Amino acid sequence: MQVSDRDEGGAGATVQTTARDGAPHAHGDEAIVAPDPDAVAEAAGLFRAAGDPERLRLLAMLSGGERCVSELAEALGAGMPAVSQRLRVLRTEGLVSRRREGKHAFYRLADEHVADLIDSALAHAAEPDDRRHRGAHR
Repeated sequence: MQVSDRDEGGAGATVQTTARDGAPHAHGDEAIVAPDPDAVAEAAGLFRAAGDPERLRLLAMLSGGERCVSELAEALGAGMPAVSQRLRVLRTEGLVSRRREGKHAFYRLADEHVADLIDSALAHAAEPDDRRHRGAHR
């Protein structure tokens, strides 16, 4: 990409560039702000933990409120050790929190940010394919 012309109009100035295909296009002069690398690494860990379908199902179930491990295992038709392992991964990444009551462990989403993230992801996935893909190229 080459800079071919700059409009010196002060605030809101644009930079004219030429793309690889030779088509000119303009960029605003607002600086691109890169996110904090530590925050990006942490967020990537959240997405990795939530990216497993079975762990995502657990997160979606916990969107309805706090649940005991045995309730979750029964609802999923899975063994308690497998559910406990998945919950441990989610807890390690800060997506869920645990409360103990006697021999029972109760889990809930860590906060509203997690609930919003899960709700948004599932809502996005439920959109018709043409609508999801059309937005990706805007």
